[in-house]
Amino acid sequence: MTESLPAEVADVLEAVLDSDDSVHAALRRQVPHLRVRSRCSCGCGTTYFELDLTRVEPASTGAKTVVAADAQLVTAAGECPGEVLVFAQDGYLSWLEVCSWSDDIEVNLAAARRWLRSHR
Repeated sequence: MTESLPAEVADVLEAVLDSDDSVHAALRRQVPHLRVRSRCSCGCGTTYFELDLTRVEPASTGAKTVVAADAQLVTAAGECPGEVLVFAQDGYLSWLEVCSWSDDIEVNLAAARRWLRSHR
């Protein structure tokens, strides 16, 4: 089942992909063409993408799967309960992963969005 890209996913990608970095800029140009292929069932917010490759150019990430961008999540109290990783495969956005390092602080896509916005 494929669905449009939710605003919270687009916001997190925008926050993690630095527009001053040429590879990140190329990946940002792919965002309007992303669709959700599937999501993790645990509620963390990890999202797997589908992309129409005829509408975008690949970023120069190489011919493999790489972590194209990452951001540590920092709370208002200065704690770091997790991170967000953006994966690219063969130069195309592949998935966004929300990782938790804490049993005490809930880490999900909504929290990641909030924490990343507060540190812009």
